[in-house]
Amino acid sequence: MSKPSSAGFQPASEVEQQAGSLRYRLILEASDVHKTYLSGERRLEVLHGVSISVHEGESVSIRGESGSGKSTLLHLLAGLDAPDTGTVKWEGSLDTGAGRRARFLGMVFQSFYLIPELDALGNVLMAARVAGKVGATEKQRAKDLLARVGLAEREHHLPSQLSGGERQRVAVARALMNSPRLILADEPTGNLDEKTGDSIIDLLLGLCAEQQIALVLVTHNAAHATRAGRSVFMRDGLLQ
Repeated sequence: MSKPSSAGFQPASEVEQQAGSLRYRLILEASDVHKTYLSGERRLEVLHGVSISVHEGESVSIRGESGSGKSTLLHLLAGLDAPDTGTVKWEGSLDTGAGRRARFLGMVFQSFYLIPELDALGNVLMAARVAGKVGATEKQRAKDLLARVGLAEREHHLPSQLSGGERQRVAVARALMNSPRLILADEPTGNLDEKTGDSIIDLLLGLCAEQQIALVLVTHNAAHATRAGRSVFMRDGLLQ
């Protein structure tokens, strides 16, 4: 299946392939987003009018130095914070609240954020619990996802019994649990060795492409960034 063009930022509408009738829905759109924070008596502007859009099945990487605004932008895209001005839309809607987030969005973090008292299966199922439904169908999906990420034999192991790479695979399965339209990955290989990190990027990109899930990958790793369909760089609160 062909992917949307990766040249530049996409317009705020669905994209139609010139060679056919296949349409790609606009999943994420941030328009002219500004964000400031109060530091003592000073107000620091972190984002200076950021715009970015991502369509279904498209992967976009964001690189930048520490302090450039990457984490702030990711929090806004996830609906965890609100911009001072500008808008963030999920599939054309301004509703980025917690009620919608559990089903629309999956997140993968650098530090895994697994619940230590729950085994791998329980951690994956936690996403379904947050969304409000855990039954036989959800339990089977969690088992299937753990098998897909290569952990079929580890589903009853606690995080402390798993390697860093295995813990991140659990986190990827958890992010996919509710069949999200969008995955935001914040330095997902930051705590992993090079070989393990490469395998996690392979997994993320492969599963998102297969299931037509939009992916935004924040990373310091230049090699991983170039694996995405489109790569942008953040400097001083602006995307380039």
